[in-house]
Amino acid sequence: MKIAVFRTGGKQYLVEEGDQIEIEKVKDSDGKLTFNEVLLYADEEKFLLGRPLVKNVIIEADLVKEKKNKTLIIKYRPKTRYRKKSGHKKISWVIKITKIQAN
Repeated sequence: MKIAVFRTGGKQYLVEEGDQIEIEKVKDSDGKLTFNEVLLYADEEKFLLGRPLVKNVIIEADLVKEKKNKTLIIKYRPKTRYRKKSGHKKISWVIKITKIQAN
């Protein structure tokens, strides 16, 4: 069992091979993603902790779907029947981790 912690979009994610996670949209892609900012890697034989990053570890993932989250800004004033939605819907990706590779 291989596990890793990687960083993308200002957040850190703990993943195994086969996991599906939701991340912020990073860049336009053709469906294949690679992450090389790995902070921790562990398997049955070795444990690598980066200071700050682990070298020669790559995480590969496939894009499953792209979705929009709910509206971010909602104004509300109690007892006056005032509610107002504005803002934008943030785009996020659901990805599936296919391979965690350590060289």
